[in-house]
Amino acid sequence: MTDRPVLSQINLVVRDMDAMIGFYRRLGTDIAPTVAPWDRHHRTLGTRDGLDFDLDSTSFATQWNQGWPQGQTGSVIGFQVEARDTVDSIYADLTNAGYVGQQPPCDAFWGARYAVIADPEGNSVGLMSAVDPARRTEPPTPSG
Repeated sequence: MTDRPVLSQINLVVRDMDAMIGFYRRLGTDIAPTVAPWDRHHRTLGTRDGLDFDLDSTSFATQWNQGWPQGQTGSVIGFQVEARDTVDSIYADLTNAGYVGQQPPCDAFWGARYAVIADPEGNSVGLMSAVDPARRTEPPTPSG
């Protein structure tokens, strides 16, 4: 496979966005501003090395990972590939090998092809293609 996955993102799914923002600000990270109602559901923390580090509410996580257990917190480790069809082929290879798929490949609202698989310990591992701006759609309305 020439389009090898590269670690590119960590999402923390959180119950208390304000507490998490307070902690990471006190730690010294930059947190990108966003507008209501998204400020309660998704925030991006600045990193120096190009790694995306995001906080997502438990209710928003189910919008991009249909297998995410309602109300559960935890992490999603994200890997980037260039080609959209690579997401599909890696997902098929892993699920055919017996690993549990949480989110089948889909065209995500942010313009990437996206899927999530659970590793042997139950950690969520996201696969995301490069973003194609022409494929962006309106995000779902956050709940809660």
